[in-house]
Amino acid sequence: MTFEQASLLILLVAMLVLFSLERFRIEVVAIAGLLAGYALHLYSAEQVFSGFASPVVITVVEILLIVQVLARAQLFDQLADFFVRAAFSNVAVIATLSGATGFISIFMNDIGAFSIALPATLRVSAALAIPKRQLIMPISFAALLGGIVSLIGTPANMLVNNAMAGASGTGFRLFDFAYVGLPVAVVGITMIASLAPRLFPKKDGEALSPEPVSSPRRRIAERHIPAGSSLIGTRLSELPDRFSLQPHTLFRNEKFLFGTPDKLVVEAGDLLLAEADDTVFDGLRASGTLLAHRHPNAITDGPDYVEAVVMPESTLVGSRLHSLEVFSSRDVTISALSMRSPRIEGRFGDLQLSIGDILVLEGDQRAIAEALEECECLPLASQPPSQMSASSWQPFAIFAAGVMATASELVTPDIAFGAVVLVLALLNYLNIRRAMADLNWPIIIMLGAMIPIGSAVATTGTAQVIAATLGSMVSLTEPTVGVALALFMSMFLTPFVNNATVAIVMSPIAVAFAATAHHSPSAYLIAVAAGASLDFLTPFGHHNNTLAMGIGSYRFSDFVRAGAPLTVVSYGLTLLLVYLFWL
Repeated sequence: MTFEQASLLILLVAMLVLFSLERFRIEVVAIAGLLAGYALHLYSAEQVFSGFASPVVITVVEILLIVQVLARAQLFDQLADFFVRAAFSNVAVIATLSGATGFISIFMNDIGAFSIALPATLRVSAALAIPKRQLIMPISFAALLGGIVSLIGTPANMLVNNAMAGASGTGFRLFDFAYVGLPVAVVGITMIASLAPRLFPKKDGEALSPEPVSSPRRRIAERHIPAGSSLIGTRLSELPDRFSLQPHTLFRNEKFLFGTPDKLVVEAGDLLLAEADDTVFDGLRASGTLLAHRHPNAITDGPDYVEAVVMPESTLVGSRLHSLEVFSSRDVTISALSMRSPRIEGRFGDLQLSIGDILVLEGDQRAIAEALEECECLPLASQPPSQMSASSWQPFAIFAAGVMATASELVTPDIAFGAVVLVLALLNYLNIRRAMADLNWPIIIMLGAMIPIGSAVATTGTAQVIAATLGSMVSLTEPTVGVALALFMSMFLTPFVNNATVAIVMSPIAVAFAATAHHSPSAYLIAVAAGASLDFLTPFGHHNNTLAMGIGSYRFSDFVRAGAPLTVVSYGLTLLLVYLFWL
């Protein structure tokens, strides 16, 4: 093994670890890795930023721009109204919502598909008294499954197509992925729709509630102790048993109180930082036991109440609550916070936001809407109709024309969807300047930065070294073995890093497997594309799952219980279909 090969392997392992830890922003890790690769002479200066001119990155940008237009059509809200009128069973509702999510994910980024489906899904949950836990995870998984059906369904497929074109001179067609992806998506969506009601059953009394009936969400909040509160005179150690509150810190006269929970006693005027179910906080506020700490200029006569989730592209990711001028400048108060993995240190305002966290906001509804649009957070409720009518068919017709042009191979996807963007802008459906500001730039930067590193896996001979090493352990001369191994490695990596990175790293290795077996790389690359998106075991491998965990109040074990059988079935079915259609 040469110095270049060894250094590249070390660099890749280090980047994968940093991606999985989520301690640093993905675009920072990607750019650092890109420059480190140049310093190690893995590629030339001309190749450092070549990834940003790649058709893959350009197509991703175009699809994201188009999604912003299609999202405003609110077709899923019409579907929600249909469910309210129809008398469907829970399984039928889950299957239909998941199927619709999977279908639109065939033609757009899976995060975009999940974001479009989410508000209407929550509306259905509230109207039909279906626990959100039975709906959120299925649509998240459905978006991932739909993405493996077409070339444009996910960036991973476009990256794999890029590798195919480089290895054989000809890339995949738009729906070449459907031979494997469509049956796997249909079986997967049917399976999760059947499993969800059993894995997340209604609790006693939930069917009688007219409100959203998901399990209570854990919140962190800072509350004042008013005079006459029943908490006065209570030790902190007694709060969990008597009031279902998990105390973290107690402040008196704006100073932190030191001492063990069994010695600290609550007094009137204290400020308590605690964690509890949302129903507990609501009950204590209604009884006057705890009072919310609002912005000084916030309206106090029945302020609007909105929950919003921090999206992957949000400018709030990594920020602390006390620094969020986007809310404070509009007199909007963050009254509580639901976090995926809270680290409670200091005051409530010191908490640091991450993807999937849910903000509980109080203030004027218009001010909240403006703030959420500016910081790119998604409100967990259906939005009022936009200036584009829900019945407007033109944007969909224009997009369909682009899809057809790509499917018929008249032009490449980047040209076809570039034309779609242009037509939407000319017809005033898309403000390009504003839409560019709203793009998920961390993902785009990560893609552009990782492409040269992935290319180096092939050009330095590192892929051949890996293939030779694995070939000494198992026989790669039999194509089925190589495909099974490529699929397994991709599915093993994708719960820990994003699927685009898996595609970049695994594609040259899959091509090397094919060369060892003297076989076309198509079957191996199809396996990599599918494996990169079959991510159901953890809440942190894909942003959709991260968001689902926060919104649906799932535990880590819930993903294992629901995702493990789906993963096993998907692996076996994918391998069978690749064998039937591509070997």
